[in-house]
Amino acid sequence: MRANYEPGRRFYFFDDTGLEIEVVSYNSRLHLASRGPDVLCLQECKSPVDKMPTDEFAELGYPHFVANGQKGYNGVAIFSKTPIVEVGRYEFAGLDHARHIAGQLENGVTIHNFYVPAGGDEPHREKNIKFAQKLDYLTDMRDHFAADTPTKSILVGDLNIAPREDDVWDHKKMLKVVSHTPIEVDHLAEVQEAGKWVDVTRQDIADGLLYSWWSYRAKDWDAADKGRRLDHIWATPDISDAAHSSRILRHVRGWEQPSDHAPVFASFDL
Repeated sequence: MRANYEPGRRFYFFDDTGLEIEVVSYNSRLHLASRGPDVLCLQECKSPVDKMPTDEFAELGYPHFVANGQKGYNGVAIFSKTPIVEVGRYEFAGLDHARHIAGQLENGVTIHNFYVPAGGDEPHREKNIKFAQKLDYLTDMRDHFAADTPTKSILVGDLNIAPREDDVWDHKKMLKVVSHTPIEVDHLAEVQEAGKWVDVTRQDIADGLLYSWWSYRAKDWDAADKGRRLDHIWATPDISDAAHSSRILRHVRGWEQPSDHAPVFASFDL
């Protein structure tokens, strides 16, 4: 069924290093008002749900939400212009972290919003517990979707892995850097295969360098352009053909006090 929207229902997620900062900024208000995505998914909210600025989102046109939060760390939320109900929150790898929330829209589409652990700096399970936790989290994601194959679903989030060679600025140099190591790429591929997920962004933009994240460490992130595509929108095969107009809003990385991530956008005619 096609929703009463043109050109379709728009799904959009924004990784933000402090939800409230982005909400109260002029640029964020202007951006939401001008583009008006129907669904806005955020990661790393760093707030209990009762402290999230939900009233401000309602003023911006997003009165409906589902969220999973905790004080100071992690946190995910889905804000919607139309009703959405919570249908799950998964706690993988025994971490008890607020890293997942799932909501279902009135048309039956389920949206999974994930914030996968970053994994620390050293890509060794035995030497780095954070890396081990990341791999275990991905394994649990894989097992969940293998046991319960999703349908009519969209998965978005900061997955903290750039899977393809053209998802990083230098494939060879990044092979031993957390986020692009072969073991991480393989684990993410297993998650994708378990759920039969289609990478919507790469379905629309099949070739070429594509990034959603640039480090704060670079003096001129734009000129250096040492990016990674860590943020993703996937869909199940039964609705992936309804996706179009995918893009990464690179210019947002240049805002004053920006996140180091840029928003990823896709439209679905559902």
